[in-house]
Amino acid sequence: MAAASDTLPWEGDSAKGPNQPYQHGYNPDGLLDWDPRTDSGAELLRARVPLQERADTDPSTQRDPSLPADTQMLALSGDYGNASFESHPYTNEFSQHLFSFWQYTDVYAAWHGMPTEGVPEDLYDPSAIWTQRWFEFGAVNLPNPGYTNAAHRNGVRSLGCIFFSDNDRGSQTYSELLVRDANGDFPAAGKLADIAEYFGFDGWFINQEQSKVAAEDVDDYQDFLAALRAEGLYVQWYDSVDAANGDKLYENEFTPRNSPFVRDAEKGDLADSIFLNYWWNPAKLTASAQHARSLGLDPRQTVFAGVEAGMYQFDQPYDLQDNLGADGTPMNAIATLGADFVHSDFADKTDDAAQSQVFDRERRWWTGSPTGTDATRPADGEWQGISSYVAERTAVTGRTFATTFNTGHGLGYWHEGELSSDAEWGNIGVQDLPVTWQWWVEAKDGADPLQVDYDYGPDYVAADRFGYEHLGAYEGGSSLAVSGDLASDNLLRLFKSDLEVSPGTDVELTYAKPSADDGSQLTLALVLASDPDRVIEVPVKRSGAQTDGWRTVHVDLSRFAGETITTFGLGFRAGDGPVADYQVNVGKIAVTDGRDHTPDRPRGFEIDRALTSTDELFLRWDLADYDDVARYDVYADGEYLGGVYDDVLYAKHFTRSRGTLELVAVGHDGSESTPAVLRYDFSRGPGDVTAEASEDGTVTVSWKEPVASPTVVTLAAEDAGRRGYEEQTVARRGSTEVTFRRAPVDGGGLVATVAPRSGTAVSATGSFADTQIEAYPASAAALEGTSLRLTRPALADWHTLTVYEDGEPVPFDTTYSQGERPQMIRGRTTLPSLTRELASEHSEVVVRIEDYAGNVADTTLRAATR
Repeated sequence: MAAASDTLPWEGDSAKGPNQPYQHGYNPDGLLDWDPRTDSGAELLRARVPLQERADTDPSTQRDPSLPADTQMLALSGDYGNASFESHPYTNEFSQHLFSFWQYTDVYAAWHGMPTEGVPEDLYDPSAIWTQRWFEFGAVNLPNPGYTNAAHRNGVRSLGCIFFSDNDRGSQTYSELLVRDANGDFPAAGKLADIAEYFGFDGWFINQEQSKVAAEDVDDYQDFLAALRAEGLYVQWYDSVDAANGDKLYENEFTPRNSPFVRDAEKGDLADSIFLNYWWNPAKLTASAQHARSLGLDPRQTVFAGVEAGMYQFDQPYDLQDNLGADGTPMNAIATLGADFVHSDFADKTDDAAQSQVFDRERRWWTGSPTGTDATRPADGEWQGISSYVAERTAVTGRTFATTFNTGHGLGYWHEGELSSDAEWGNIGVQDLPVTWQWWVEAKDGADPLQVDYDYGPDYVAADRFGYEHLGAYEGGSSLAVSGDLASDNLLRLFKSDLEVSPGTDVELTYAKPSADDGSQLTLALVLASDPDRVIEVPVKRSGAQTDGWRTVHVDLSRFAGETITTFGLGFRAGDGPVADYQVNVGKIAVTDGRDHTPDRPRGFEIDRALTSTDELFLRWDLADYDDVARYDVYADGEYLGGVYDDVLYAKHFTRSRGTLELVAVGHDGSESTPAVLRYDFSRGPGDVTAEASEDGTVTVSWKEPVASPTVVTLAAEDAGRRGYEEQTVARRGSTEVTFRRAPVDGGGLVATVAPRSGTAVSATGSFADTQIEAYPASAAALEGTSLRLTRPALADWHTLTVYEDGEPVPFDTTYSQGERPQMIRGRTTLPSLTRELASEHSEVVVRIEDYAGNVADTTLRAATR
């Protein structure tokens, strides 16, 4: 398994907000019962960016034109980290893992274990080793929505993960997904399709690593895969099962023993591709490609040679040179497990000052060179980088394009060159399309080329090789800093593209030049499809002068109308002589086509919940089509609050008492709409609100300031749409509390809202009292003589199940060889121990179920007969 150290809970300002939504996993029972209306935080955990098209292949624009452009690459990887209870789409932390090499990736699959819904966080001991996590992780896990949004912007599929093993998922097992309904369909397949559609991702990576699939289940498993694909989902199967008998088998090759899970002679196509286990060699990979072709499959699209990135990192025993055929090109596709090791297994991964080392490690993994220069290219026998085998791709297409070189995180947020917020942040969902090549700089006459880096502002600690002045961003969290001694003309290729030039095409270039006046000149460097061997440079006038901050210029490209730009870059001309200590920061490039693409002013902007007692804010609005809006930015009295392509936004540390919120829609050409304006005033309201639930079904809602007039107070279940509980009352003038009676006592979430006639409504969240539990159904157990077979409880919040034989608890084995325990523990009891042999066929057998709240209920399976 890949080494992936846990991401421990963030502390201080970056600590999780009390109501900050986070992802969770699903066991098979939770999957079959899934409903978005009752799924905690689901509405705020969706990816909404649709999968974008990429440009057609064009070897002439590749750095290595000899690389075949059809070799697929899958990254099975963590996302921001490997946190148990902190998988957010965005948060206020710079030092998370922000992936930035989508151009070499075709499929991203989530490798991030998550506790199931409702697991109390106090069961988690961050200091304990992995084997001491005594709670349940779901067999079904979703990709992070921020990562899915970023993947889709780049034309990359995003997959969830289904994982069964003898240890990692307790008693959860594959056979629970293979149950058919009366029509012969798989309800689990339908739910997996519903979940993917709702959360906005594209399919599933299936990792079946239990010790055995029953031979009689293989046929159903094949049909289950076909059912997923019939729902329009992309499916990748892991090389771990012998199709002939269901035995656990790592074939390390594509053969008739595993290919029936991809294409079966009788059933047809079942999965889209397979991830080969790692212990391959040249002969196995050669045979794999041959077997794929014998089935009519393209091995570069279907057979993925696996690399254990996380375990071996840069010291790989699996040499991708072994995947090269006689012509020197890849025979099969490539997959990596745990490439996020560049961050996750770095000792100082949470230190803002050490992130430049993470960036170098990631660059080395993907390009072979930590600095992106020829000086640090790997020697023979060293890790060569993914880009040595996979050609770069691009989603820079159409007639418009904009970038502010925003990598998706920052130590502050700048808007139009001014610092809008000094808070650090991380949100890959608003990441710009990454620069295609890190870095491709050519200097004439053999001179040393300029250096390139992302500049995150004055607080950023760059690598020691840099000496540039830190300016920060023009828009977002970073700009592109180009610096060094300009000893000769330099060419910096930035984006592989497929941009149509129209009679109205214009380039808006915003840059800053803090270095002194000199004779240099900045140019747009373009390669056109009609002449792929020629670089056309279009000068930027007066660009050798030092600027006072940011300067925006417009460059007319109408003379190239009808052409297609296949490479977009910048030129740096030295002029009459070498220029020492040269620096230009590029803050924005926007290609427009002469038409007005400015989005309409957003509609429906409102405060959904203002939780002043915890300084949290939930906002919502009407979502426009992605063709018209690239993202939405929210500002509070001019300070950046957050950005997302969605119709909801969560913000923490919101301590303002009155002011104005603005919602701006941003177009794909960088244009900004007229803001939707929302005024708020908590100073004239009730102050902080609390809600206290009692076991007798009463809920007391109280607030700090006596209300000035009769005021509506609402108490609702968080999932009121399904459970139907919502009550209102009117608080008398001068009062500071009301009491609701006959409220639910099932432990579900609640929302209390106090809405004054003047001022802004204030809410509080909490939980109803929990005094209810359903007994374990006798029908879920089979007891014959001394043989007892149990089914895992389906109760949503069950914690333990104890079997008493004549008053004595029956022991259960636990995962990770942690010994027997006197009860079944959710997530940690082994599947085989659900079948028990009792001491006597005449004994009394009682099953006691206990939920997370401590409620218990007994079920007598058999009364004593002696």
